[in-house]
Amino acid sequence: MANRNKLNIPEARRMLDKLKIETASELGITNYDQIDKGQLSSRDNGRVGGNMVRKMIEAYEQRYKNQ
Repeated sequence: MANRNKLNIPEARRMLDKLKIETASELGITNYDQIDKGQLSSRDNGRVGGNMVRKMIEAYEQRYKNQ
């Protein structure tokens, strides 16, 4: 099975991790970087990922709009 989590830009991992922690914090999940994600519900983990995608889309749309 191929690794689907490979990034084209390796430095992006740090920024994605920062976005993940920021998003979790906004959703009321503290210490997201230190907790066992297996202890969180699928719903909570999905909320974090879904909101991350929403933020990335909004940032892209904003950048596109300003061009």
